[in-house]
Amino acid sequence: MEYIQPCHHRFTDRFTGGRPAKFPVSTPLGHRFHRQCVSALIALLALPVLTVSLGATEADEIKELREQIRALEQKLLVIERKQELKAAAAAPAHPKITINDKGFTFASADGASSLRLRGLVQLDSRLFFDDQGITNNAFVLRRARLISEGVLARNFSFQFVTEFGGSAVSILDANLGIAINPALQFKLGRLKVPIGLELLQSDSWTFFNERSIVTNLVPNRDLGITAAGDLLGGRLNYTVGVFNGVADAASTTNTDFDNEKDFVGRIFVSPFKYEAGSAVQGLSFGLSGGYGRQKTAAGRTGGYRTDGQQTFFSYLTTTIADGPTWRISPQLDFRKGPFGVLSEYVLSTVKVRNNATGAKAGLQNRGWQLAAGYVLTGEDSAFAGVVPRTDFSPAADTWGAFEVTGRFANVKIDDVVFPLYASAASNANEASSIGVGLNWYLSKAVAFKVDYYQTGFSFNAAAPAVSTSPALRQDENVFITRFQLGF
Repeated sequence: MEYIQPCHHRFTDRFTGGRPAKFPVSTPLGHRFHRQCVSALIALLALPVLTVSLGATEADEIKELREQIRALEQKLLVIERKQELKAAAAAPAHPKITINDKGFTFASADGASSLRLRGLVQLDSRLFFDDQGITNNAFVLRRARLISEGVLARNFSFQFVTEFGGSAVSILDANLGIAINPALQFKLGRLKVPIGLELLQSDSWTFFNERSIVTNLVPNRDLGITAAGDLLGGRLNYTVGVFNGVADAASTTNTDFDNEKDFVGRIFVSPFKYEAGSAVQGLSFGLSGGYGRQKTAAGRTGGYRTDGQQTFFSYLTTTIADGPTWRISPQLDFRKGPFGVLSEYVLSTVKVRNNATGAKAGLQNRGWQLAAGYVLTGEDSAFAGVVPRTDFSPAADTWGAFEVTGRFANVKIDDVVFPLYASAASNANEASSIGVGLNWYLSKAVAFKVDYYQTGFSFNAAAPAVSTSPALRQDENVFITRFQLGF
């Protein structure tokens, strides 16, 4: 009979007393014992494989759990950001405050409404040479203005300018703007009449301390309504308007001296505005004019002034305007890098009487100017002024920007005016002015300007050898310096 030995040589049972047991294979006990041994052997051989399998499964599960955690973290971050945005939207909006060389600006959080406060102070010194005792040498507070500008609900704007310089406080500008789109914008109230080119330039940024004598021939500020806008991508700007009507060099007194109205229009084109690199990219030119009817003494100018602000022509006090008045002005502006040119011609006509029932005459007064500037430090010349690359700062060894300027201007009075409507003895019938200047821009807001003007006069054939006006007995030679703060 075949016997088997237990699979483990240390196997004992309670019947052998610790000795190795042998069981016949053919007996039931032997079969059972054999199966147990085989099962134990298989289990022992499979244990390493099972361990590896269990280890791999556990690693995969850990990796999967980590991926799930990362996904949950991302979802949590998204939820937190949405909550932050929701809280920000629900939080009360805070206005934006900006303070720089353009003024003090207060704007709503959405930018739809804003208020900007600005100012302009100009302190001049006028020194006349060979003036034969004329006591005009003085310091002058030429301008002292508080300026309020704003926008309401994006499409509505306003401007309010108060002048504290001079002998009395006055309102220069007070108007409301309504913007339909860039091609159509309305302005209503007291504003500049859009005829003279140099007049439309800001007082802070003209080439010279004083506008040329040609500006005598255009109206200044009046009450009215204009419609204006940019067409052709900004290549063409137009303005049309209706005003009460004021005389040359005059501003409205807030009343209309007759029932007539003046109609004005202006077209200004910049055909090469987007031609980058072109020599004429900065060329702009246009035509402006106006037509109306004027009556009474308020309808004719109170006088034309020199660069030194001395009167060189005025009508007799009995002379009144009575009839059509019209003006026309071709104009040009050119900028290329540091070089700039401004030129305009003005023809101003007026019908006058020497008294309420006297003879009537049509007068044509005309003038022109050519002014130029060159920025020595290389900054761009611009109609809106020179912006220095660096502000004046001795500690940083920076000095701002310097510009040299030159100008020639001429105004001729119609000889028909003498002697019935103006005195030949106390008036010139022509003034020719030459000016040179140096502008030092210490910053965008601060400037120091030095100008020298020489103005010569011509007289009607009926004028005496020596004018009765002390200011006209010699050429005007005046040295004007200006310290300016404008923001």
